[in-house]
Amino acid sequence: MRKQVLILCTGNSCRSIMAEALVNAKLGDCVEAQSSGVKASGKVNPHAQALLESKGYWREEYHSKVIESVLDTAFDLVVTVCDNAKETCPMFPKAVKTIHVGFDDPSGKEEEEYEKTLKLIESELLPTIKKELC
Repeated sequence: MRKQVLILCTGNSCRSIMAEALVNAKLGDCVEAQSSGVKASGKVNPHAQALLESKGYWREEYHSKVIESVLDTAFDLVVTVCDNAKETCPMFPKAVKTIHVGFDDPSGKEEEEYEKTLKLIESELLPTIKKELC
């Protein structure tokens, strides 16, 4: 059975979606990732989606979702990827290990910033999750 990880951010439109897609693409044999937002925006950043599509990481089921929709899932690990989510991370019904690996939000910046953020997520977040869960 694969371990469950939740990637948590504020809007769940960019960083957390990119991390969810990367984890599922690269660590999918041992981890299943979901993402959510403390104040979910309800939409995926189009630049983030286009980048994930160009890399072959995008799945149709990826969407911006509110934290309430995942609170009942028994996660093995919760990762906050933005400072605001770290401060407002809700308590989960089952005590769950929570770690913080922060990334700057590329939203509204040049397209290469999205690429940089994706590379950072791959080099910094993936090894952390792999060490924790695989």
